[in-house]
Amino acid sequence: MASTSLSKHCMSSRHYVILLLVLACSCFMVNILNSIESTSNGDSLEIGHKHKLIPMETLLPRSKQAKLSAKANDQLNFVKQNKHGEANKVENEHLFDNKTGHPNVGEENEGEIKENEAEIKKNQGEVKENEAEIKENKGEVKENEAEIKKNEREIKENESETKENEEEIGDIFHNKAIFRQDYKEMKKKFKIYAYPHEAKDAFASIFLPERGKPGGNYASESYFKKALMQSHYLTNDPTEADLFYLPFSIATMRNDRRVSVGGMKNFIKKYIDKISQNYPYWNRTNGGDHFYVACHSVGRTAMDKAVEVKLNAIQVVCSSSYFVPSYVAHKDTSIPQIWPRQGNSMGLSSVKRNTLAFFAGGINSHVRAKILEVWKNDSEISVHFGRLPTPYSEAMLRSKFCLHAKGYEVNTARIGDALYYGCVPIIFADHYDLPFNDILNWKSFSLVISTLDIPLLKDVLHSRGLKQYNELQSNALKVRKHFQWHMPPLDYDAFNMVMYELWLRHHVLRAPL
Repeated sequence: MASTSLSKHCMSSRHYVILLLVLACSCFMVNILNSIESTSNGDSLEIGHKHKLIPMETLLPRSKQAKLSAKANDQLNFVKQNKHGEANKVENEHLFDNKTGHPNVGEENEGEIKENEAEIKKNQGEVKENEAEIKENKGEVKENEAEIKKNEREIKENESETKENEEEIGDIFHNKAIFRQDYKEMKKKFKIYAYPHEAKDAFASIFLPERGKPGGNYASESYFKKALMQSHYLTNDPTEADLFYLPFSIATMRNDRRVSVGGMKNFIKKYIDKISQNYPYWNRTNGGDHFYVACHSVGRTAMDKAVEVKLNAIQVVCSSSYFVPSYVAHKDTSIPQIWPRQGNSMGLSSVKRNTLAFFAGGINSHVRAKILEVWKNDSEISVHFGRLPTPYSEAMLRSKFCLHAKGYEVNTARIGDALYYGCVPIIFADHYDLPFNDILNWKSFSLVISTLDIPLLKDVLHSRGLKQYNELQSNALKVRKHFQWHMPPLDYDAFNMVMYELWLRHHVLRAPL
């Protein structure tokens, strides 16, 4: 019994010891498992009271250690990624509203946001209105583009005509540089010998200059003589003379009862005979280096008995018509018929000119009769034959264009009048060799129109346009000084321009005396 009890007791004790060992092993394994989890986060296994760190992998077989290490690395990377994402999420969580997903801007900005949203809606409404207006404007633009294209075609059609007209406008001189250079040479070298006469001579008034100021419609003849006698061109030594001046006055002879128009031809014939007998100068060239000046129209028949004068001498005349047999173009030259006026009209470029064209004069030619017939009742072209309702000067100042229409002769004083008052001359005078035609470009400051085109006058003037009219008038103001007489003469005035025309005609080689 005793042994049996002892054996039972021993077995119970043995079981107890085994149970304790199992429990101890279970606790040990639990610690190991906990250590494994800690080790996956980079921890080490703690064993013993001294807390000696033992890597968990060393307690397992090598094959399992490798698998466990790979698994632990994967878990470690996953945990790190989750931690980083959660950190960013937590960091940015406060920036967004969880319900709306809109950014959290704070209560203080919500009012401003609402105002901005309202303004945006308002602007959107305006944009829609503008879009509708833009569509409407696009329609108008298309209509305007069609009209513009139409106008462009018309402009192109007119451009060619405008270019043709503008080509006529240029410098007032044919060649300004040559003229200026030659003019200076003339001023230095040109010499004139005037046949001498004394005050006691029976016909001294016909040969000597007027004592007072020249006046009247034919004053140019007297102005030239007075200016020449006061100029540096005059020489008392015939050996140095380039030309010889025959100083008789046609206008004075016409008014002298001893001569008059009927005796003028004989008077001139006797005069030429006398100088050819008393002086050697006429005979050496048969009068080729001699000249005279005449402005009255009777001058063109005064040389009928002195044929050498008409054929050889230089005739400086106002009635310079190619149609008249007594006038020889290029040998003879024109002098402007100028009514004498003192001073200059000022501010002509700013004068308001409402009348398109103006003419006043007697009906003494078919040209003037045609002008009256066509334009007497026109609202834009003012034509008067007889007494004017306003002063002549005012009528010219109010007009853009002023007509020069031939009367008995091609010449009148109306060109000089027009230029003096800043009015662009229109010249209806066929075959007229215009004054200073060798020097001045008449197309730059006037319109020369055939008498056949009188019915087309208004169309011609309107076709010129404002730009061309302004250029014509500007040039007309520039040439005014060339159509004015001065005592004593001034540079480039009418006297010096006539002298330049003579300079162009004087013989380069003078015959020896």
